[in-house]
Amino acid sequence: MNICVFCSSSNSLGEDYFQEAKNLGIEIGSTGNNLVYGGTNVGLMNEVAMAVKKSGGKVIGVIPKLIKDYGICASNLDELIITSDMADRKKILREKSNAFIALPGGFGTLEEILEVITLKQLGYHNLPIVFINTKGFYNNLKEQFEISYQEKFVKEQYKKMYVFVDDYNQALAYVKDYKQEQSGTKWD
Repeated sequence: MNICVFCSSSNSLGEDYFQEAKNLGIEIGSTGNNLVYGGTNVGLMNEVAMAVKKSGGKVIGVIPKLIKDYGICASNLDELIITSDMADRKKILREKSNAFIALPGGFGTLEEILEVITLKQLGYHNLPIVFINTKGFYNNLKEQFEISYQEKFVKEQYKKMYVFVDDYNQALAYVKDYKQEQSGTKWD
């Protein structure tokens, strides 16, 4: 299975975040799965990719030319895809993946995982989506989602489209046991 991981590209994070990324990568690689990710050699992105590779998994990096030109492209990948822009990068990440996991991250991570949820809501895919809530990182996002349900911006049935978990073990267990459900369209 190809598991897409969205996460931070910052090296300035606390050790707990790096350890969770490493643990996730070890588990992905040692269970015969592969990583699809943003292709850089920095931050949690690099940590998860190195751990997958060292644990026997294949690593597929997808990076826009602009970011590659910054000199932060990973060099030890099994496959490197260079795209013209971020939109193409996200499209290829989605096309190559069977599941989506978000470790903590900034604006890019949020934008990527929220787009995957939106596309699932619209019926473009029916794949597992997981947030790893390391140190409660996503607690405020969970609360914002709840406000969206309470105020009727989002249907209650969409709570089944994703899951928040505490760690990598729960994330990969969810992905492994995932059963696709038909949830209708946004306008049903």
